Amino acid sequence: MQEHPGLVNGPIYLDYNATTPVDPQVVAAMLPYLQTHFGNPSSAHTYGRSAHEAVAQARGQVSDLLGCAPDEIIFTGGGSESDNLAIRGLALGPSRRKKHLITQATEHPAVLNACAALRRLHDFEITILPVDSYGQISLADLEAALRDDTLLVSIMYANNETGTLQPLPAIAEIVHRRGALLHCDAAQAVGKLRVHPRELGVDLLTVAGHKLYAPKGIGALYVRRGLEQALEPVIYGGGQERGLRAGTENVAGIVALGKACELAAESLPQSEERLRYLRDYLHALLERALPGRVHLNGHPGERLPNTLNVSIDGIIGEELLAATPGLASSTGSACHEGSTEPSPVLTAMRVPRERALAALRLTVGRWTDEAQLEQAARLIIEASR
Repeated sequence: MQEHPGLVNGPIYLDYNATTPVDPQVVAAMLPYLQTHFGNPSSAHTYGRSAHEAVAQARGQVSDLLGCAPDEIIFTGGGSESDNLAIRGLALGPSRRKKHLITQATEHPAVLNACAALRRLHDFEITILPVDSYGQISLADLEAALRDDTLLVSIMYANNETGTLQPLPAIAEIVHRRGALLHCDAAQAVGKLRVHPRELGVDLLTVAGHKLYAPKGIGALYVRRGLEQALEPVIYGGGQERGLRAGTENVAGIVALGKACELAAESLPQSEERLRYLRDYLHALLERALPGRVHLNGHPGERLPNTLNVSIDGIIGEELLAATPGLASSTGSACHEGSTEPSPVLTAMRVPRERALAALRLTVGRWTDEAQLEQAARLIIEASR
């Protein structure tokens, strides 16, 4: 694959879980809708029809990747907005007689803060499930937490820091048996794994464009057919996106997300195998050079194929990154950067403070190769000695 123009002559980029470079093919697909096909999709003339058709095509591309129907896709302004539409939309919709929500301690802040706002402003009761040392919830804990008035359970598919996967089909069976609905933030998983909401058993599922080589500021929410009537809109206005997300559509962004989903569908499952190989290659390089000092954070098997979260004895993660300007990576979720406290995710996993402060999140992607990983490993190893 050709080198990405934004990565030429820059630091080695191992922060794909924070954001992905926009694929040049995605850029090429969206440019005409910033220039030539600039019409409003609601307009009846030629310019508007071109934009309307482009949105419809993109909806089909997203639904093809997710294995669902096009009318089950609602375009949003990103993953956080999709989370809010799912959680607040359902909580404040016609089913609001039920006022109990369940989530987990290692969820994305968009989910945790949406739940906190519902508790603060609308008197919802929120149960936050603990996770084990790998970052997975207990099915027994979930079963015990469900109540007759539980409206929604929100459990992410893949954690953005450790890559740990949750057993969604088993979770869905328990949730639905007890009469509740299941939302899944799958922003990190879509494009890296086969993610089909119907197979997973989820009712609502979040997609974020900038996690799969589309631009920032565009996302989608899968809404199981028929469930859209139970959601309160996240933005009021016109009737765009089946009345759930008003505002003139971001046509170029939507086209970009559609193209990104098409590219992801074409490359799976080969890309999954490639990412897993590269992730494990980097892990092996570090372990070989620093025997006994490298500790994996997260599940050893049930995790994203591209994600390596490790702690190296004897050095603080932030200090290591400061000493390696040739490496672009992170010490945890990008949403927590700037904090001197250990990652809330690792804390919830009961990782000791010293080890949590030593954590590095190294995530590979479409333009990562072995030579880059060898150089990255050398930088990390030299800074750790």
